[in-house]
Amino acid sequence: MTRAVRVGATLVVTGLCTAYILWKIDLRKTGHVLAHAHVGWFLAAVAIMVLSVWPMAWRWQRLLAARGVHDSLARLVRTYFVGYAAGQVLPTALGGDASRIYETARRHEGAGGAAAGTVLLERALGGAATLTLAIAGFALAVGHYSVGGYLWVELAFVVATLALSVILFSRRIASRFEPLLRIRILRDVYTAMHSFRNDAGLLVSMFGLTLAVQAVRVLAIWCSGKAVGVDLSPRPYYVMGPLLFLVALVPFTVNGLAVRESFFVSFLGALGVAADPAFATGFLFFVVTVALALPGAAIVATEALRR
Repeated sequence: MTRAVRVGATLVVTGLCTAYILWKIDLRKTGHVLAHAHVGWFLAAVAIMVLSVWPMAWRWQRLLAARGVHDSLARLVRTYFVGYAAGQVLPTALGGDASRIYETARRHEGAGGAAAGTVLLERALGGAATLTLAIAGFALAVGHYSVGGYLWVELAFVVATLALSVILFSRRIASRFEPLLRIRILRDVYTAMHSFRNDAGLLVSMFGLTLAVQAVRVLAIWCSGKAVGVDLSPRPYYVMGPLLFLVALVPFTVNGLAVRESFFVSFLGALGVAADPAFATGFLFFVVTVALALPGAAIVATEALRR
């Protein structure tokens, strides 16, 4: 995809989502809802997201150690926060992943393949956890919530994730991509990921940790809704959460801007939530993700000043 096409697609997607939002909400009412948001619920959402960084960094530490790369938990927590800061200005969470790979490869000479492989494996574990939450959400929603279209999208992602997991870890399928694996960086990344086939115990434990972290992070979305007066139980958010995690990865807008908020308006609207508090929920959750990036931005600024 050329740069012009990518920029054009970004403008089209952002424009369509922004038009949808402006069509659905009243800016004055939405501003009033946000101005009277409950600070306690908002801080609870921020605390959930910030505290979840430590178990995620510990997961990455274990995966790196399994490939012979040893780093301190404090350093990896720092790298995670810097990655979140990078993700605010680069397209979606992929920008944060690139930042983490770069920093790790810079600290450990010759470990670029292991760094990229473990970060991609983390994405795979996150996808598997999202898949599990999606299955649970699908079961919770059937017969209870009128979000049929979203349920089929969720089911499609379930099938796609299963197919991708087979492609990633099947030696037979991998042999068909042998010409690509002659490229050193691709071979190193693939070898680093594929070598975890022999670490089933580690993968299972890290998957369990990832599932628990994602399940807790869904509560941050619920807290954002409670802050602006959306009176729903956590249950529908476990239907919504997996889809939101996938929407956040759409690479056409910076940090999912407008796409995320239009998703909140559409999904919560199907549950009877008015457009203004629905949009406010999405916007407030965006502010939560910005707050999550502030420590990383402070780290980068401090280190730049010292240099």
